[in-house]
Amino acid sequence: MVANIRTGATVGGAVRYNEEKVNRGKAEVLFWNRMLDPFDATGRMSHERCMASFEPFLQANRRTTNTVFHVSLNPSPEDRLTDEQLGEIAREYMERMGYGEQPYIVFKHRDIAREHLHIVSLRIDREGRKLPHDFEARRSVEITRDLEQKYGLHPSIKGQELQDREELRKVDYQKGDVKQQVSSTVRSCLRHYRCASFGEWRTLLEAFNVSAEERTGTIDGRDYAGMIYGALTDDGYGIGTPFKSSRIGKDVGYEALQRYYERSKMALKEPGALDGLRGKVADEMERCTNRAEFYERLHDKGVDAVFRLNAAGRIYGVTFIDHKQEIVANGSLLGRNFSANAFERQFYPEAENRRVYRHTSEKTSSKELHRSDQLIHPLDAILELADVQVYEDQIQIRRKRRSRRK
Repeated sequence: MVANIRTGATVGGAVRYNEEKVNRGKAEVLFWNRMLDPFDATGRMSHERCMASFEPFLQANRRTTNTVFHVSLNPSPEDRLTDEQLGEIAREYMERMGYGEQPYIVFKHRDIAREHLHIVSLRIDREGRKLPHDFEARRSVEITRDLEQKYGLHPSIKGQELQDREELRKVDYQKGDVKQQVSSTVRSCLRHYRCASFGEWRTLLEAFNVSAEERTGTIDGRDYAGMIYGALTDDGYGIGTPFKSSRIGKDVGYEALQRYYERSKMALKEPGALDGLRGKVADEMERCTNRAEFYERLHDKGVDAVFRLNAAGRIYGVTFIDHKQEIVANGSLLGRNFSANAFERQFYPEAENRRVYRHTSEKTSSKELHRSDQLIHPLDAILELADVQVYEDQIQIRRKRRSRRK
């Protein structure tokens, strides 16, 4: 069994994520501890009732920033456990991790091939003090190993990564319920990928047919900042009516994203964080001589390369989305050897040489430029003739002006 622990600043986002799964029939509430009944009068899970149980702890807190404890417990697909057994495992895990007296709620997810648990709680006690978290990851591994032996579970393989996310799919406008599709995709990207800037965040979402825009400005002397989300077609064109992030939740709004970018920057600055992606890109750069081949070979490795071209077809930006390592990084973040200019030189060397020649030619005199015995590339000759035609047209205009004055 594998336990994936996540932290965060807003417990509302973790609750809302699970709430959506419950109300869509892809998850259920197994039980809750020291909390109000999380269901409203109609039998639907209530985000407000859950938050009412957490609020006294949050109000008492004065210093802790990352107040959320959100863990997923992932048994092996070969394990067949009843709800009672899953509940016992969750309760014992939380007790031994030091969260037995905390308010928490346990969900059973069945949105992928195997059932797994999500548990949402707080890292602060009723007095507002942060719970001890020294060697948390190590203690979690020791506890899951003990639980495997106690309940006869299949041991997890060292180095194995069991993903607990629902497979991300592109938003399909024709299927309807666009807001639900967009919000689910945005939250999944936010949880599982690391983007250090808005540009990278927007590029990631566009891969899943979601548009994102920042709206900032001043109204009546007051500054405002917000996010707008919408759906895209497979060709990248907007479709339908975009909507404000407030219709999804604060966890995907402008301020939450600024904190998310900072956390991502810190994570990507860790030693070796970008080495894997950098190595994949470098390997294919050595083997490929054109952009199409480069894209296909990287795609086979689980990396999407998104090139941005100007009107003249020149590469002015490139972003890499590593779906296996869940990293989104601009080429410049990987280093100078992976910048837009580097790819432009590699994939279009003739165009680069032509630009160098044109730049040099501009410095020569008009007489040298038009020498009949000068050897010129055919395409440069065409460009040169165009320059000559412009020059002659200007001479004709000047002559007409002089004749009118006379």
